Amino acid sequence: MPVSDIAPDDSWDAGDMGCGELVLHLRGKLLAMEGKVLKLVARDLGAPADIPAYCRMTGHQLLHVDPAASSYWIRARTKSK
Repeated sequence: MPVSDIAPDDSWDAGDMGCGELVLHLRGKLLAMEGKVLKLVARDLGAPADIPAYCRMTGHQLLHVDPAASSYWIRARTKSK
């Protein structure tokens, strides 16, 4: 999906926050955004591996990655009824 087709509902610049702290904050943000899209900017060196892995393990959908801008578009999973 081209990034121009993805309109984020919210954005968060996590800067160079490390993986542990980043994942804790990201979890809270995504839980509050059920079915919506978050644009995340994360410049930690581990983010290119950590963010996709986190999405796979938690069921959130990684829609797009822009390595040059350290940006990730993530659709928050919907809760099972």
